[in-house]
Amino acid sequence: MTVHDVAKQLNLTCCVDADGQRTVEGGYVGDLLSWVIGKAGAGHAWITIMSNPNVAAVAMLADTSMIILAESVEPDDTLLAKAQQHGLNLYTASEGAFELAWRLHELLG
Repeated sequence: MTVHDVAKQLNLTCCVDADGQRTVEGGYVGDLLSWVIGKAGAGHAWITIMSNPNVAAVAMLADTSMIILAESVEPDDTLLAKAQQHGLNLYTASEGAFELAWRLHELLG
């Protein structure tokens, strides 16, 4: 399933559409950035409530396919700029992380 497919099915709001055709291989939920670096898999959709510029660096290190900011969190201006600069797919959602993870799991089956 592509980033665009996931975004549509989860009713996400796009902040940065860098590569909507990238495949989503799984998902990871976490806010402890050092933990995400070591645990999120390449190609995973990363669900978080963190919205600072470090999120971009972690997404690049973990090679996530997309970042989803849960609970109506909006990216700060620096994160938005870094996502654009580094070609990171960045989305927001009104739902909580648990609900998003559940729905993502059902989508990717």
